[in-house]
Amino acid sequence: MEVTAVTAAETRIAKINGGDENAKKKIVRIQVSKNKKPLFVYLTLAKKYIKKDIDVELCALGQAIPTVIIISEMLKSNGRAIEKNVMISTVEVDDNKEREGRVFTKPKLAILMGKARDVDQSATVAAAAACEEGAVSKA
Repeated sequence: MEVTAVTAAETRIAKINGGDENAKKKIVRIQVSKNKKPLFVYLTLAKKYIKKDIDVELCALGQAIPTVIIISEMLKSNGRAIEKNVMISTVEVDDNKEREGRVFTKPKLAILMGKARDVDQSATVAAAAACEEGAVSKA
């Protein structure tokens, strides 16, 4: 089983965080691998699309999940992007394609990132999340 570093652009309805239901926005999916390319390749690719105001969906399976989290945190800490949605699921993977092999499940993480209107917006979203997290941990 291999995860490729190919990006596929597709158009989907982006009704996230109060978005317009009828407005269509281009979303680029970047499938991140742990071993194929370095982290900074995916980071610069995501920055390039976010700079053009195109939403980026960072996807990973299994051991590549921490890499996706690091990339999204770097984009948020720079003030370039905000986190719009996080999707967590499991995927069934065949051990061998030709014959009936063992089927096992892998965790899948997809984080949808969008361009921050300004640095204050990403800082405000991060501060609100920190306050909410602090309130949950105190309770």
